[in-house]
Amino acid sequence: MAPTEGANRHPLAMARSRLELNLVRLLSRCEAMAAEKRDPDEWRLDKYVGALEDMLQALKVQTSKPASEVISEYSRKVDFLKGMLQAEKLTSSSEKALANQFLAPGRVPTTARERVPATKTVHLQSRARYTSEMCRELLGTESSREPEMDVRKRTGVPGPRPTDEKQSAADLDLVLQQHQDLQDKLAEEMLGLARSLKTNTLAAQSVIKKDNQTLSHSLKMADQNLEKLKTESERLEQHAQKSVNWLLWVMLILVCFVFISMILFIRIMPRLK
Repeated sequence: MAPTEGANRHPLAMARSRLELNLVRLLSRCEAMAAEKRDPDEWRLDKYVGALEDMLQALKVQTSKPASEVISEYSRKVDFLKGMLQAEKLTSSSEKALANQFLAPGRVPTTARERVPATKTVHLQSRARYTSEMCRELLGTESSREPEMDVRKRTGVPGPRPTDEKQSAADLDLVLQQHQDLQDKLAEEMLGLARSLKTNTLAAQSVIKKDNQTLSHSLKMADQNLEKLKTESERLEQHAQKSVNWLLWVMLILVCFVFISMILFIRIMPRLK
């Protein structure tokens, strides 16, 4: 059980399940291995990161899973380790440096003993290492230059002139500036895409809002027309009933009048003879 100060300083130091404890231990081990200098044929870290992904997926579906912020932090660290391994597999040091800049290290220390997140330290170390590799690719390695300097001293051939060193430094600055310009261009494009997405989202929201208003108005008008139709149907039915009753009385009166007229006609006709 961690001390109270460590628990207050470190939000992950809460009551954890066995699966979460195993994930934290393996994650701490992976961070330590990533900070060390490893051989190119080292395969354990890849296997460990794959196991971390499986454990993280199992932790997400667990009933007694931690808070969403804690799971997000775990996912952030696992994604960082996975991205770091993928960056190490690239061939060019410039590609490695560019891929390393897009990695996002963890924000919270994994254990209470850490003052700074280990992934952040690994990120800075890998950035410095890739920058050093870029410099060695441009200026040549120290091991290849020392024998050359010895041979030049023995044969009396003068070494590189200061102008050559200045030219190499200028080339290095140019490459770094190109990478910086490329990053700025990518950032501007991403910002433009974000603005365009926001504009399209607002436009779609406005259109949907107008459509909803139109649909609500149409439904309201349909309800009103239905009520009017019911009222007019009732009035027409009443009017039809009234018309039928009036016509029936007229027919009855007409029949009675004809009957009476026939009787009177029959009685009057013999008297005329």
